[in-house]
Amino acid sequence: MSHILVIGSLHYDIMLQADHRPEKGETVIGSGCAYKFGGKGGNQAVSAALAGAQVRFAGAVGDDAQGAFLLAVLQQNGVDTTHVAVNVGIPSGMSVAIQDAEGDYGAVVVSNANNHITLASLSDDALWQQVSMLLLQNEVPEAVNHQAAAEAKKRGIRVCLNAAPARPLTPEMLGAVDLLVVNAVEARDLSQIAVADLSAACQAAESLGGRFPAVVVTAGEHGVAFCEEGAPARSLPAQKVQLVSTHGAGDCFMGMLCTTLLQGATLAVAVDKANQAAAEHVSRPSR
Repeated sequence: MSHILVIGSLHYDIMLQADHRPEKGETVIGSGCAYKFGGKGGNQAVSAALAGAQVRFAGAVGDDAQGAFLLAVLQQNGVDTTHVAVNVGIPSGMSVAIQDAEGDYGAVVVSNANNHITLASLSDDALWQQVSMLLLQNEVPEAVNHQAAAEAKKRGIRVCLNAAPARPLTPEMLGAVDLLVVNAVEARDLSQIAVADLSAACQAAESLGGRFPAVVVTAGEHGVAFCEEGAPARSLPAQKVQLVSTHGAGDCFMGMLCTTLLQGATLAVAVDKANQAAAEHVSRPSR
């Protein structure tokens, strides 16, 4: 069976709840705290596995309790962790996120072990066996994404980049990425088009579509726009749900999107299913 290979970040998340996120110099009394599995790479791998894909993960954790926890969650969700390195003496990646009363959040990420993924490990043929799609994000060093994308292209494997957080697109990535997925902020940073509604999301998708075979722009409560090479952008409105938490919504979207594409669906069908999955995700408490 074809696999999705996810190469990316793993973070031990500390999730805090408060009425509002603190301003500069402000101390806020919180109302809750939870310890969770995270990292865009890890979250997207689990989301794809839950959506029905066979998923393999390559990355790095530390030889600490947090690293053991991260590996256990991947394995419990059926993700192959054979190629996750355990680094001695280096702490696992972590983040602290603050979720406000409206369900929005902000986070600080410390990469730690995620900065120690070795480039040599990405050329191992065993890593690429039965892989039909590579899924990348920007929470690991740029050199890792470059090497991974180059290895995928050598093998004729489709490359999907969720360019989050945004950083300049290098010529190497411009030439390697088959599907670019960005949110409104990332789309603005990469296209110089402010994404304030679905119309602007379509404009950003078409602008970026001049550089990639396919582009998806998620625009939060407005919906999602997508564009394929040589065709005008199309859009879907967001589904109307009661917002509980936006935490992890983008990663849920990515997992369903890539799984549906791997199953042979068109981009339009995959975006529709991912849009539905994200709507269901934000309408329930963050796990």
